[in-house]
Amino acid sequence: MATKRLVIVESPTKATKIAGYLGSDYIVESSRGHVRDLPTSAAEVPAKYKGEKWARTGVDVDHDFRAIYVVSPDKKSTIKDLKAKLAGVDELLLATDGDREGEAIAWHLMEELKPKVPVKRMVFHEITKSAIDEAVTNPRELDVDLVDAQETRRILDRLYGYEVSPVLWKKVMPRLSAGRVQSVATRLVVDRERERIAFVPAAYWDLDTTLDAGPDADPRTFPARLTTVGDAKVAQGRDFNAAGELTSQDALILDEASAGRLAEALRSARLTVGSVEAKPYTRKPYEPFRTTTLQQEAGRKLGFTSQRTMSVAQELYEKGFITYMRTDSVTLAGQAIQAARRQVKELFGEKYLPAQPRVYASKVKNAQEAHEAIRPAGDTFRHPDETGLVGDAFRLYQLIWRRTLASQMADAKGESLSIRVDAAFDTAQVGGADVTTAALVASGRTITFPGFLKAYVVSVDDDSASDDQQTRLPILAQGQALEVAAVAASGHETRPPARYTEPSLVAKLEELEIGRPSTYASIIRTITARDYVFKKGSALVPTWLAFAVTRLLEEHFSELVDYAFTAQLEDQLDDIAAGKAQRLTVLSEFYRGPDGSAHHGLETLVTELGEIDARALSTFPLGDSGIDVRVGRYGTYVEAADGRRANVPDDLPPDALTAEVAEELLSRPLAEERELGVDEATGHLVVAKNGRYGPYVTEVLPEDAPKSAKPRTASLFSSMSLDSVDLPTALQLMSLPRVLGADADGAEITAQNGRYGPYLKRGTDSRSLTSEDQLFTITLEEALEIYAQPKTRGRAAAAAPLKEFGADPVSGKPVVLKSGRFGPYVTDGETNATLRRDDAPEALTPERAFELIAEKRAKGPAKKPAAKRPAAKRTTTTKARAAKKS
Repeated sequence: MATKRLVIVESPTKATKIAGYLGSDYIVESSRGHVRDLPTSAAEVPAKYKGEKWARTGVDVDHDFRAIYVVSPDKKSTIKDLKAKLAGVDELLLATDGDREGEAIAWHLMEELKPKVPVKRMVFHEITKSAIDEAVTNPRELDVDLVDAQETRRILDRLYGYEVSPVLWKKVMPRLSAGRVQSVATRLVVDRERERIAFVPAAYWDLDTTLDAGPDADPRTFPARLTTVGDAKVAQGRDFNAAGELTSQDALILDEASAGRLAEALRSARLTVGSVEAKPYTRKPYEPFRTTTLQQEAGRKLGFTSQRTMSVAQELYEKGFITYMRTDSVTLAGQAIQAARRQVKELFGEKYLPAQPRVYASKVKNAQEAHEAIRPAGDTFRHPDETGLVGDAFRLYQLIWRRTLASQMADAKGESLSIRVDAAFDTAQVGGADVTTAALVASGRTITFPGFLKAYVVSVDDDSASDDQQTRLPILAQGQALEVAAVAASGHETRPPARYTEPSLVAKLEELEIGRPSTYASIIRTITARDYVFKKGSALVPTWLAFAVTRLLEEHFSELVDYAFTAQLEDQLDDIAAGKAQRLTVLSEFYRGPDGSAHHGLETLVTELGEIDARALSTFPLGDSGIDVRVGRYGTYVEAADGRRANVPDDLPPDALTAEVAEELLSRPLAEERELGVDEATGHLVVAKNGRYGPYVTEVLPEDAPKSAKPRTASLFSSMSLDSVDLPTALQLMSLPRVLGADADGAEITAQNGRYGPYLKRGTDSRSLTSEDQLFTITLEEALEIYAQPKTRGRAAAAAPLKEFGADPVSGKPVVLKSGRFGPYVTDGETNATLRRDDAPEALTPERAFELIAEKRAKGPAKKPAAKRPAAKRTTTTKARAAKKS
C-alpha cells in the first residue's frame, strides 16, 4: 500500500499549485500563514498566567525568556482541520518557505499538531514540477537554529514594543507604538528633515551656453558649461555645504551682474578648441534582483510601494512564475544561467552573448545564500507576452525577466568625449577684477554597442545620468574655431538634501545593515500607518509627531535607536541562525545589558528613565520668532508668545513651517480645533477638528482604554462649520447610523451617512436620501414610502470631463478632471483623487494630476473595520525545543 503524505504550505494559492504536481498519494493543505503567536490582548492570555507581571508581554523574562504562544481564534478551525487530515496519513511534510519565518511556521505547526508520524521539511525555491519533485525526494530535518533566530527576533520586538510604547503613551500621546527597526527607520526620515530645516541655500550664477561648430559638423550645435574665468574656477552647487558656505577656497562665485557681463563678452569672443579627450566607455550588466533591489527598481520604474512590490511578487511566486522573492542572494543556478543565455541568443543574437556565463557574488554582509536571486521560474523562461499575466503582475514579471536576461548579456560599449573650449574676449569685470579669458567644457557619450542595455536600463533616484543616456558631440580638432550660438546668464540656488523615497529608504536601511529584506515593506507600511510619516508625491515626509517620538527615544533610549547598535543586533540574529550564538545570551544582553559593560539593557532603560518634561519634549521653537510648534494630544499646533494658537495642517512638511507660515496660520480667523465639552453618558471629551479629508468631530478615549476600542467619529455635514458646531450636534452626528424601526417583515431600517451621501438601509437594499438633514428628521413611515417605490436602476449619463491630462505614467490610462459630489477630482478610471484645497481646477497641470493619483494609489483602498474576535480559549505554553540547548 502506498504511503499517504500530508503536505502543509502557508497559502491556499501555493497549495493548489503544488497539489497539481503531486499525485493522489499526497494531501496538500494550507496553514493560511502563521497559526499562533504571542498573545495580542489580555483576553488571549491563558487563565493560568493571568496575574503574572510578565503576562502582558507573553514573555517570562525571569525564566529563560519562555514565551506563551496562543492559537488565534481565526486559526482554531484551521488547526482542527489539519489535525483531522493528519490522522489519516503516514507522513507529514512541512513545506513552508525556506527562510527563518517559514522555518518558524513549520516549528509552530509541529508544536501544535503534535504529529505521531514521521515529520520532514520539504523546501523549494520555485514552484515548478521539477523543483517540487526534487523537494519531495530530498527532504531535510527542521533547522532549529533558524527557528531560534526567528523566535529571538519575535521576542526582541515584543519586549521592545511593549516596554517602550507605554513611555510614549505617557509622555507624547496615547496609542503610539515603538518598534526595534521601525523607530530607527523613523529616525532616518526625521534626520533627513532636520537637515532640510537647517539647510541654508546659497545663490550662484553661471551661463547657459550653446556653441556652433559650423555647417559641416554633426551635430552642428551642442551645449557647453562654463568652468573657469581667468585663472579662477567658477563655483557650482557642489562647491557649497549645507550651511550655504563655499567649500572650495579658490572658487569664484558669480553674481548676476558679473554673469551678465560675461555673457555679453562671450557673444563676441574668439573660441577655439583647446583639447579633445576621448575614452572608451564600458558598462557591465547589473546583477540579478534580490529583495531590496527589486523593491527599489519597482518603486522607481513602476511606481510601486515596497508593500505592493512584495505582494505582487508573492503572487507570482505562488503561481509558479518566479523563484522565491525574499532573498539576499544574487546567485543563479546553472539551469537558470543556461535558460537566460539561450533566450538572449534567440531574442538578441549571438553578439549579445558573452563567451562565458556571468557569475555574481553577494556584497551584502551575512547574506542569506540559501535561495537564488529572484528570476523567472523553471529551466526555460517564459516570455512575458506568453504568460497570460496582466496588470501589475505582468509588469513586475517583465521587470524581473528583463533584469535576469540582462545579467547574462554582453557589456555595453561606447566612447566618452570631453572637449575643452578656450574663449578670449575684450575685458570684462567679474568679481571686481578685469578678465579677458574663460574656459568651457562639453561632455558627451556615444553608445556604439548597447549590449545588456538592449534589455534593461537601471533607474536612479537623483539627477545623474543613466547608463543609456547619450549626448552626441561633433567631431572636432584641437585649434578649431567655434562660434557662440546662444548664451544667457542663469541664476541658481543650492538645494537641500532630497527626502527619502521608499526605494532610497530601503537602500539606506540596507547600507546601514538594519533590518532584513523581508521586513522593509512592513517597516515602511507601519511608520506610514502610525502617522509618523506621510507621502508627498513619492517623498517620505516625517510628521511633527515623529519629531517628538524620535527626540524622546534619542534622549532616553539612545542605544535603542542607534544605527550601529541596531545593525549589531541583526548580526547577532544571523549568528543564531548560523549556530554561532545562543538565543538566551542575545536576549539577556538586550534586556539586562552585557555583563561588565557600560551599555544598559532594556529593563534598566524603562525603569530608570528619570524626569521627562513632556511639554519640552514636544515643543520645537521656530528660530527666534517666539513661536513654538507643539505636538498635542489632538494634533500639532503653533503657539505664539501672546497665547495665540493655530493648528498645523496635516500635509504641511516640517521644513515648510517657517516663522512666516506660522504667523499666517495664527492670523487665520477660523478655529482648526475646538473642545466642545464632555459627553455625560461616557465621560469622554468631544472635540471638533480639521483633518485631511475635512472637518469632523470625535471623542477622546482615556489612556487606559483597551487597544480594540475605537473613538466614535463623524464628518460634519456640508452645511456645518468647524467654528460653530456644538456638543449636542456633535453627539447627534456620532450617534449615526440612526435606527428608524422595522418594516412589516421585521427587517430593521436605518438612516446612514456614507461615502456617496446619506441613504437608507434595509438588509442589502439601500435607497439614497436627498439631503443630510433627512438623517435626523426622516420617520419610519417616510422611509417605508421610499421603499414602496420601484428602485431606480442605472445612472444618468456621465458628465463630460472638465479637463484631460493624457496617460497616467503608472497605469497608462487617460487621466481626466471631473466634478463629483464632494468637489472636483482626478481619475484614471481606477483611482479617484480629490483635489486639495490649494489645487485650483483651472490651473491644474498634468504633473499635479498624476501626483494626486499616485498619492491616492499608494494609500491603497480604505480598510474595513476588523470583525470583533472572541476571546482566546485557554492554552498551554510551548514545550522546550527538542534536542536544542538554550
